[in-house]
Amino acid sequence: MSDLVATAGKLAPVALVFGAGVVFARRKIIGAEVSKAFSEFAFLFAIPCYLVGSLYSSDLGRLFDPRAIAAYLVTALLGMVAVGWWSRRVTGADARGVALRVMAGVQVNTTYFAIPVFVLLFGDVTPIFPIILLQVCVLTVVVIAVMEFGAGQADPDKPASGAVLRGVLAALATPIVVACYLGIGANVAKVPVPRWLLDALSFAGNAAAPVALFALGLHLGGTGLRMRGALRDEYALIAFKCLAFPLLALLICKYLFDIRGSWLTYLVLIAAMPAPQNLFIFAQRYDTDVDLAASVVAKTSLLALVLLPVWLLVAR
Repeated sequence: MSDLVATAGKLAPVALVFGAGVVFARRKIIGAEVSKAFSEFAFLFAIPCYLVGSLYSSDLGRLFDPRAIAAYLVTALLGMVAVGWWSRRVTGADARGVALRVMAGVQVNTTYFAIPVFVLLFGDVTPIFPIILLQVCVLTVVVIAVMEFGAGQADPDKPASGAVLRGVLAALATPIVVACYLGIGANVAKVPVPRWLLDALSFAGNAAAPVALFALGLHLGGTGLRMRGALRDEYALIAFKCLAFPLLALLICKYLFDIRGSWLTYLVLIAAMPAPQNLFIFAQRYDTDVDLAASVVAKTSLLALVLLPVWLLVAR
C-alpha cells in the first residue's frame, strides 16, 4: 500500500494541473474554448521543441530497441484485430465506426498525457518517441485509410484514393513527427548544434507538459462527462483501453518477447495511457459517433489517472 501511495504521489502534479484546467472551465474562470489556443501552443511549438532537443541528445541505439518496438507493434495489431472484430460483430458499426473504435481502443494520448507523465515519473520521455512514430506512421495511417474508404462508400462520387493519400501525407507532416525526423536526422548525421539553441529548445519544451495537461483539463471541463445515455459499446471500449490493452501489453512483452526491467515498465505504461485527444477530431471530420468519441476521451483520461499507479507497480 505504501508503494502505491508513493507512486500516486509522483502523479500528483499531473492531477493538480489537469484538475485545475477542469475547475477553471467548470467555474468559467477560463472559457473551455480557450483550450484550443493552449493545445495549439503545446502541439505546434512546445512539444516539437522538446522532441527535437531530446532526440538530438539521445542514444538512438538504446532508444530504438527492436525487440521492444516489435513487442508493442504485435500488441497494437492484436488489439486492433480484437476491437475491429468485436465492433463489427457486436455493434454492427460501418467501416468508419469500426476504425474510430479501433483508434479509441488501441491508440494512446502520447502528446497531452504520456509526455507529462513520463517527465514526472522518469525525467525522460525518449521511450515514447518510437511509439509516437509507430502510432502516427502505421496505426493512424491505417485508421485514415479505413475512414476515407468508408466515406467513399457513403458517397460514391467522392474519390477515396486521393483523400487517403492526402490524409496519410497530412499525418506524416504533423509538427511532432517532423520534429522527430529533425532530431533523429541531426543525431545520426552528427550535425553540430550550438549549445544556446539546445538550451532555447529545452526552455520552450519545458512548458509542454503543464500546458498540454491544462489544455486537456479545460477541454474536458467544458465538455463534461455524459454518464447517462451512453452507447452500449462505450464502457466496453473504456474497459478495453484502460484495463485489457495494458494487460495485453504486459503479457506479450513479458512472456512472448521476454522483455524485463525498464522497457517493460515503459511499454505497459504507454499502453495504459488514455484514448488520444484527436479521436474527437477524427469523429467530427468523418461525421461518425462524435458523442462516443468525446465521452471515451474524457472518461479514459480520468480513469487513467487512477489506474496509472497500479499499472506502474504491476509492471515493475
